Amino acid sequence: MKSGHSSRMPEESSPRKTPQNVPYRDLPHLVNADGQYLFCRYWKPSTPPRGLVFVAHGAGEHCCRYDDLAQMLTGINFFVFAHDHVGHGQSEGDRMVVSDFHVFVRDSLQHIDLMKKDHPDLPVFLLGHSMGGAISILTACERPNDFSGMVLISPLVVASPDVATPIKVFAAKILNLVLPNLSLGSIDPNVISRNKKEVDSYTTDPLVYHGGMKVSFVIQLLNAIAKIERALPKLTLPLLVLHGSPDKLCDIKGSYLLMDTAPSQDKTLKVYDEAYHALHKELPEVTASVLKEIQSWISQKPSAAEEARHS
Repeated sequence: MKSGHSSRMPEESSPRKTPQNVPYRDLPHLVNADGQYLFCRYWKPSTPPRGLVFVAHGAGEHCCRYDDLAQMLTGINFFVFAHDHVGHGQSEGDRMVVSDFHVFVRDSLQHIDLMKKDHPDLPVFLLGHSMGGAISILTACERPNDFSGMVLISPLVVASPDVATPIKVFAAKILNLVLPNLSLGSIDPNVISRNKKEVDSYTTDPLVYHGGMKVSFVIQLLNAIAKIERALPKLTLPLLVLHGSPDKLCDIKGSYLLMDTAPSQDKTLKVYDEAYHALHKELPEVTASVLKEIQSWISQKPSAAEEARHS
């Protein structure tokens, strides 16, 4: 029987494209367990790397915003890699929608495993900002012995008190049953940084999601926070935490809780008294200090990891 249709796979006849309409075959990408295509980014040092650093970006943004941080790390011979989480940037999925927060963790572990296969002898570090901090913490807890250290910039550990009053949480749970796609308002770009240039670049970035946060996404963030509370007592890896005290998006109380609760023997919290949320995109003196702190902390770690392995 003759059919007018070709029997080729649909992928071949119509290549998978990013939300921005770029074919994935032209971009570094991975395919997650749900068959979704995720845009990947790699920053490779010019000499053999002494460690791998996986970067987990925050809610609504994308991994290319970590270029300065990654360049600094490749400058001290770390191989940095990242991807846009599902529903973010150049990855597939409805914008800022995730069926379960664990998808972010699962996809991170998949990417880390791919890189470890190519570099089995290198120590692996996690670096997460905001929601990416929550992803990093849960990733570390899922594989307690796999990572040589974790850097957290303004991590999401507890809900901001004004966002998560008991009545609002209750309302969100009810709304999630009836109107999961209802928008609860968007992130105010002015609370991200005191650096006007950085606020403008965030506001005009077409890969940043500027719409409202959906009820269903907020519920997933609250689920993640509940999981983190249980995970903190299992965090034994070296930790560097950096946080601005007036942060309106991720309460600094979360970083204090992390420092008090994590049994890690090597943990440092650096507080920036007036800085806002994105410390790596702050006023030049803050960002320079943050990059320097991360640089000096992480560059001491691979030799320690090496010694631990041989002892």
